[in-house]
Amino acid sequence: MEYKNIDSQHLLVRLDPNEEIVTALMQVAEKEKIGLAMVQGLGAVKKVVMGVYNVPAQHYQANTLEGAFEMLSLTGTIDTMANKPYSHFHITVGDEHGAAHGGHLNEAVISATAEIIITKLSGTIDRRKSIETGLNIWKF
Repeated sequence: MEYKNIDSQHLLVRLDPNEEIVTALMQVAEKEKIGLAMVQGLGAVKKVVMGVYNVPAQHYQANTLEGAFEMLSLTGTIDTMANKPYSHFHITVGDEHGAAHGGHLNEAVISATAEIIITKLSGTIDRRKSIETGLNIWKF
């Protein structure tokens, strides 16, 4: 992984083969002390674990895909929970037939490269666990 601060609000991140997206972005967030940011990206992955949340059961159903996939879209936020970096990312990938698959990102391993833009926002926001949904939601 390499990244560059291009100005006070934007970082460009390049991930290389076999690097994992969530781990890498949390390393950048910790090193750069990011309290609040938006994330956008694209690239290619060979493994992705993504989930769909079942609210009544308060549980993510994880789906794992392995093979050749274009990362059509990575989007989400970086903020904090208990004053530590926290990520909330969603991903859409396309397979070799052009079918799209998506969900809440748990893990994705790069096959070729990824180009990710982190846009830092002013301020910080922390999260708390919602008793109603079981999700870690923004605490205003």
